[in-house]
Amino acid sequence: MADLGVSHALVGLFVIFCCLSNVAGAPESCNVVDAEKIPCGEPGVAAARCDALNCCFDGQQCYYGKAVTVQCTKDGQFILVVARDATLPGINLDSISLMGGNSGPCGPVDFSSAFAIYQFPVTACGTTMMVQDGYVIYENRMMSVYEVGVGPLGSITRDSNFEVYFQCRFSATTFEAVIVESYSHADPLPVVAAGPLTVELRLANGQCISTGCRTAQEAYTSYYSEADYPVTKVLREPVYVEVRILERTDPNIVLVLGRCWATTTSNPNSFPQWDLLVNSCPYQDDNYRTILVPVDSSSGLTFPTHYRRFVFSMFTFVEPESMTYLQEMVFIHCTTAVCVPNEVDDCEPRCSRKRRDVSTAKPDSANKSTVVSSGAVIFTDSPNHTA
Repeated sequence: MADLGVSHALVGLFVIFCCLSNVAGAPESCNVVDAEKIPCGEPGVAAARCDALNCCFDGQQCYYGKAVTVQCTKDGQFILVVARDATLPGINLDSISLMGGNSGPCGPVDFSSAFAIYQFPVTACGTTMMVQDGYVIYENRMMSVYEVGVGPLGSITRDSNFEVYFQCRFSATTFEAVIVESYSHADPLPVVAAGPLTVELRLANGQCISTGCRTAQEAYTSYYSEADYPVTKVLREPVYVEVRILERTDPNIVLVLGRCWATTTSNPNSFPQWDLLVNSCPYQDDNYRTILVPVDSSSGLTFPTHYRRFVFSMFTFVEPESMTYLQEMVFIHCTTAVCVPNEVDDCEPRCSRKRRDVSTAKPDSANKSTVVSSGAVIFTDSPNHTA
């Protein structure tokens, strides 16, 4: 095991472990056998300096504890030291990867049965950058995969599920390292979403006054309230749909839609049904195809990746044998999930007439995702209705 000899200065070190069994510097996490100790800081570092680095001190040596330690160097490097015993049961160090993968510069620079050490530039390995409160913030995520045993009546795992977000924050005069979130779950979260997902589907009632406004942002300037339902629409009139994540402030997650469809009742499993989106893309067999509305930084939203918008032309269901109108309400439903982009997958659908390339992170069944629904929409034969 190489001696990294970390000798840089940290102006503040703040570490949050919400679920880990040990924290660096605590007596339990400092109980590392001599053969597995990895030096932390410059040779001969004093106890106070060692504590500032969030490491352990035995009276003679400063070393990394049984935790996850993140440090930032003056030349813009991340240093992460991950201990096998940071969780209970221990982390499988072979299963760890960064947002940019676990090969090349994103793989460990040193490795043992007890520790994995990573060092890479703050601009590499899938790191995202943002500016906030006078700091330039570089953020990445380290995660572990877990082995699942599949049986005829259920599936199990005996591996720890580990995930940690970490940051380097630089200002004109200071820089600091922060672990902003960490997870270790006895019961692993679904693959498609880390944590509870609260999603809302609503209909916009903004007025379109410009040419080609069916896909313009001004259609989403205001929304129907609960008291406005059922909403009345003329056949073929555009219906503006928005799905959004609520109560989440993570700028790195992306909302994805799997399937969106319509029914005649509020029950998403009722029949008849009509598809609007299939595998995140407009239903190809609709003569009035649904239009995806881009939501980007020009929208003025704080977290544009937390939103999805689309437009469809109003319709009504018909009785299949007589082909007569079913004077029913229409309800809209969507399956939703969260995707974390990386260098391979940007979480955006690839839609074309002949082929649909859809991210593997997108929901593929209702039991892996959250279903959201709209209020009722009804059609009228008269164009002089009041929306």
